[in-house]
Amino acid sequence: MYWIAVGDVHESTGVLESIPGIHEAKGLILTGDLTNRGREDKARRVLDLARKANPTLLAQMGNMDHPEVGELLVRSGANIHRQARLLAPGLVLMGVGWSTPTPFGTPSEVPEAELVRWLDETHRLAQALAARDGAAGGFHLVATIHTPPLGTTLDRTSRGVHVGSAGVRAFIEKAQPEVVICGHIHEAVGEEHLGRSHVLNPGLLAEGGYVRLGLTNGQLRASLERV
Repeated sequence: MYWIAVGDVHESTGVLESIPGIHEAKGLILTGDLTNRGREDKARRVLDLARKANPTLLAQMGNMDHPEVGELLVRSGANIHRQARLLAPGLVLMGVGWSTPTPFGTPSEVPEAELVRWLDETHRLAQALAARDGAAGGFHLVATIHTPPLGTTLDRTSRGVHVGSAGVRAFIEKAQPEVVICGHIHEAVGEEHLGRSHVLNPGLLAEGGYVRLGLTNGQLRASLERV
């Protein structure tokens, strides 16, 4: 069983059909920035095109999406921002979109403290969902967090400046999700470990990056791939 996760769509979905196995995947996860400062009409087109690649779609908005995009995701049943979802028995997904403040005044930014509050609240939802699933004592947790952790290869701009979130990093180091998929900084494609957490940034979808998330014989594995 595997899922495909992509980030930073920015209204460019053409690469999706080139991802090996996307039609056979259990589902497709969009981790943020569906549009370019877009509203509901732009986001709906992205969702419609993404569902042609795989009809089982989960998504969260990023900082480049207006808040009404989040409302569309809720109505469509695809939303994972501030939500926990059971991907398979013993495998829980939690999502937090938006971003911390940027110099660019993008549509959906929140203060660091608010983002941390969202992370903590959503983590509790994930734990409660695992308990209802009968796996509270040991479950796989995947977190899609649009904003990358500070001071890693995943938040470094082309000028070498680290622009991620200290709060996201602290959350990862404390909660230790098994896999974290972030984005936001397109050029910071890569992966590294923070404690036991495998953190990946697939970069801009238009450049072919994606994450393959597989669960086989109780073992969870995430791999950074490129078309």
